[in-house]
Formats: sequence, C-alpha cells, structure tokens
Amino acid sequence: MCSVADECAYSGSIPYGKQNVRTMTYFKNPEEVLFQWVSRVCSNNADEIAALYHETAVLIPTFSPHTVRTPEGVKGYFSQLATRDGLGVRLHSKALRKQSQSDTLHTLSGIYSFEFEVDQVLLSFPSRFSFVIDLNLPQPILHHHSSQVPRNLS
Repeated sequence: MCSVADECAYSGSIPYGKQNVRTMTYFKNPEEVLFQWVSRVCSNNADEIAALYHETAVLIPTFSPHTVRTPEGVKGYFSQLATRDGLGVRLHSKALRKQSQSDTLHTLSGIYSFEFEVDQVLLSFPSRFSFVIDLNLPQPILHHHSSQVPRNLS
C-alpha cells in the first residue's frame, strides 16, 4: 500500500471549474487493492483489513447473515474471522473480472476460497465476491459483497 507521504501515484489532472486539480491515487490499480486485501486477511490483522474499507463502506460478508455498515462492524467481522486456525484466502485469478466506471472507480468480481480449520480439519469455502473500489481514496473499498458458491441443485 502506498503511504500518503511519499509513494503515492498521481493519475493526472482533471478539470474542476476553470482550473485543473491534480488527483492522487493511493493504489496503482484495483487489483492491487484486492491483492492487499487477500494478503491482509492471510495475516489475520483485522485493523489492517479494516483500513482498506471506506468509513461509509457496505460489507455483505461471507460468514454472517448481517450487512455491516460501520468501520467498527467491519473490524469486528474480520476480528472474529481472524480467530479461525489456518485462515487463508486463495484467489482464483482466472475468474477475476474488472469493470471500470472511470479512471479511478472500478468494480472487481470473481471467486476466492476461504480456508480455515474446523475441528482440526482444513476446509475450503469457495465464494463469489464483488468489490467497488475508488482509487482516489486512502480507504478505497466502498462496497464488498461475498457469498459462498451454492451447491448444484442436481
């Protein structure tokens, strides 16, 4: 992750009234945000994970029936998830899709698998996800929806 002080990338100038305003991006691309999210989940650090979520972000989590709408709720959800032994996330990169609404606003969707131990057995939970990411923000995740891939009915 770029620090505000020294390593931020600049995306160029955008018109604002009669002047140009330089916009700062905190991540090079939305995939970098996703890779940081995966890395932080694997490190079991709820504070670092929550730091990626904007203060008004909406999280529809994989392992809870409740939508999360506060920074405290995001941190609480990931704090609870981090208590799982063997916690990890494996991104299925071939399933990753990006839709760009602008130079800095993007939607990523795809599949990842959560892995953690249940009764000392490592289990995998393939899950679909979508992220709405604004690269102009230091906390770029605006929306995150994740749900387990359902089993076939047949």
